[in-house]
Amino acid sequence: MTAARAADPLRQPALGLLGLLFVVPIAAALAVGAGADGSVLVLAPLVTFALPLVAMVAFWWAGWPGTRLRPGWAGWADTALLAVGAVVLTGIGQAVVGHLDPVGILDPSPGRGHVPTFPATMPLGGTAFVAMLQLTLVGEGWPLRRIRPLPAGLLAVGISWAVALAVHLALVDLDPPSGTGVVPRHGPVPGAELGAVLVLIGAWQVLCYVTWRGWPFATIERRAARLTTAHLTVLGGAVLTFVVAHELLGIGTARIAAVAGCFVAAGLLSGMQFEGWPRVRDPRVRRAVLLLGTLVLGAGLAVALTALAVPLHLTEASPDDWVAHASLDALATSIILHVAIGRRWPFSAAPAAAGSPAGRPPDRVPPIAHVG
Repeated sequence: MTAARAADPLRQPALGLLGLLFVVPIAAALAVGAGADGSVLVLAPLVTFALPLVAMVAFWWAGWPGTRLRPGWAGWADTALLAVGAVVLTGIGQAVVGHLDPVGILDPSPGRGHVPTFPATMPLGGTAFVAMLQLTLVGEGWPLRRIRPLPAGLLAVGISWAVALAVHLALVDLDPPSGTGVVPRHGPVPGAELGAVLVLIGAWQVLCYVTWRGWPFATIERRAARLTTAHLTVLGGAVLTFVVAHELLGIGTARIAAVAGCFVAAGLLSGMQFEGWPRVRDPRVRRAVLLLGTLVLGAGLAVALTALAVPLHLTEASPDDWVAHASLDALATSIILHVAIGRRWPFSAAPAAAGSPAGRPPDRVPPIAHVG
């Protein structure tokens, strides 16, 4: 159960507003903590590779292993472990595109012969996270939720990485600058285009499974039909959105990723940070209100972050790269950490589940994806 549902729903929007006291500083630290360029070139890959682990701890393990500690320490302990995992997985991703190079992981300008992680590893890390959410939310965790959460979560991460590796080897086209240790690849899909499509898939996932809590797919009774329809709609909707935006409207891939990232952050704000608010009885009206609010908030974030990028004087990353990082890797990740892993501590009295994730897992998707 998420913190907002365990707590009195009348506490919203105060609960969400108080949570921003945690979310905004953490997001700011991720967005500019290593300098504007350095945050994109170093922190963006690290956070991206951490996201499948974040989903595992939040949606499969219900906050374990941090739940073995007091509420005040649980979220911080999980975050520390996730940071270690991020470095390890980023190194593995770096080895896939070139070779393991600790300097390239931590230095935004590592120099000749080194393997910079941005942008070469981003399609790999992004695919792993999108596959993790597709399995967890869209696929309702089936069939892994039949087994205990601990091995199920690890298997989900493994499957997501297998998908990411297959996509990287079969599709990705990489044309790195000369002198880097990144190995060129000649696939049918440029990395930038794949990255934009991945963010759009994330936007559809958030719309259907966070903002709308599984609607309209949850109305389909038969699981095979429900899951097939959901997968085709989310993936097909993202590809169609990309074709319209990029091919018909001529919007660049970086801008598509930036705007879609702002929509994802806005959807998590409305669907997680301010979960249960506004209170509207009619579900159709509520879905319309949430969609409109998410669109307006996402547009506002895109305008505000684009304006903030100007005085940052970016030289190695583009303003759209920074907007995508600030919305996706910084703001969206901070919301998930605060709500789903930190369980809104210290603003919610909702107790975290104690012990290990050894009990019987839920039959369906995580609580954020249920139809409200």
